[in-house]
Amino acid sequence: MALTSAVCSVKDVQGLPKSPTFHPSLWGDFFLTFQPPTAHQRAYMAERAEVLKEQVRKMLKGANEVPKILDLVITLQRLGLDNHYENEIDELLNFVYNSDYDDKDLHLVSLRFYLLRKNGYHVSSDVFLKFKDKEGNFVANDIKSLLSLYNAAYLRTHGEKVLDEAIIFTRGQLKAALDSLESTLADEVSLALQTPLFRRVRILETRNYIPIYEREAARNEVILELAKFNFNLLQLLYCEELKKVTLWWKQLNVETNLCFIRDRIVEMHFWMTGACPEPKYSLSRVILTKMTAYITILDDIMDTYSTTEEGMLLVEAIYRCEANATELLPEYMKDFYLYLLKTFDLCEDELGENKSYRVFYLKELLKTLVRGYSQEIKWRDEHYVPETINEHLEISRTTVGAFQLACSSFVGMGDIVTKETLDWLLTYPGLLKCFTTFVRLSNDIASTKREQIGGHHASTVQCYMLQHGTTMHNACEKIKELIEDSWKDMMKFYLTPTEQPKVVAQTVVDFARTGDYMYKKTDAFTFSHTIKDMIALLYVEPLF
Repeated sequence: MALTSAVCSVKDVQGLPKSPTFHPSLWGDFFLTFQPPTAHQRAYMAERAEVLKEQVRKMLKGANEVPKILDLVITLQRLGLDNHYENEIDELLNFVYNSDYDDKDLHLVSLRFYLLRKNGYHVSSDVFLKFKDKEGNFVANDIKSLLSLYNAAYLRTHGEKVLDEAIIFTRGQLKAALDSLESTLADEVSLALQTPLFRRVRILETRNYIPIYEREAARNEVILELAKFNFNLLQLLYCEELKKVTLWWKQLNVETNLCFIRDRIVEMHFWMTGACPEPKYSLSRVILTKMTAYITILDDIMDTYSTTEEGMLLVEAIYRCEANATELLPEYMKDFYLYLLKTFDLCEDELGENKSYRVFYLKELLKTLVRGYSQEIKWRDEHYVPETINEHLEISRTTVGAFQLACSSFVGMGDIVTKETLDWLLTYPGLLKCFTTFVRLSNDIASTKREQIGGHHASTVQCYMLQHGTTMHNACEKIKELIEDSWKDMMKFYLTPTEQPKVVAQTVVDFARTGDYMYKKTDAFTFSHTIKDMIALLYVEPLF
């Protein structure tokens, strides 16, 4: 929720909120009837993919040299095929970790460091010290090694000076060389300078990398064919899910008459697909998209459309989470609230009898959200600006919605997620606190100028300006440093063993990647035309 100056409810003559200035849906009902051109080939693609998977599995089992193993694993990861070979890849990386290797080859050292850290091994960054001369400068001039070092360095934690220096050095070298590179390598470098490899949304990286890989002379035709079929099959599944949630969204609009809400259901599903792309998480994506919709509606109601009294009544109703709480609400909120309860019941049915208890956690997460909204409303009405950015974050990191969505993702997962894991998530552990801090800061950087024009105030940017007496530009630059610190914090927790399944840390980092993507240049959720082309690549245009 963005803090605003005392905004009252803006109503039309019927007592309903007026439509805001958000641009209308870019997709309308398109996905209700759309089928990708490959739909008629589904059975063939699935059958052929199974044959190809076994051929690739033999490649993995036959790999016994560190350079070949590393090249194969990074290729499968970037092409979105690694989830088919989790056990095999774990075994290979354990072999790599315990093997001798050529520690004089910067590309190999960087790739080994990248893959092992990404898989949870806390390998030392001191391995890069040997690549510095007596003056402390890195000795590297070939683009492949520079690019590998650049990508590896972004898996840094606090205090790893050699990785901080590596980023500065390689970024400068890669920028200087970009215009002189051949097309494929130029594409790779350009993508890396925009977003280092570890921070890219995995399914979008797959969609972007397959055409690049296809142009490489050293490509493996079996792996390439499998990557295309695998993506096309995923695309068919995503479109089926999108049709389902679009129908749900239309029904919500009909039954609640909330004509003022942002129509971003396609963008919501797109965002959640980035966080949980694997086919086995289909139910998670559907539940997540619905939760995103409700968080968006709640945010707009509380932040813009309701009076303070109306907003607090809605908070009380969500605390109670029962049908008779509708008596508390103004007329325009009642149907929305009842549809929220209906959606919870639907989620119980979708989860099945043994996992229906998990809907309790969805309700608790929304209670956490509106509890934060209550404090922000109090700040708003009292014209209070938090004195420090940390005071602001104590509330605003929970109201950006990131905590609720990351935790909701596990509700729809299988038996790997236990009740104990869900209980642990509600304690707001350190990894989630770092992640939500990152999202709040990224959101505020992207939206603060727009919100100032609209009369908003007291984002983390303004709090920093007040606390340190600085300009908005300087505050934004400092907050960008704090965002990098959040990535380091997340990496520290990512590398720290816990009793929780690995999928927890991996999914939280995937959510961070989507946040980085959505807020990198602007608020892409609000200004969704900025991601329309990427949505088309993911859902509409297959790979042949």
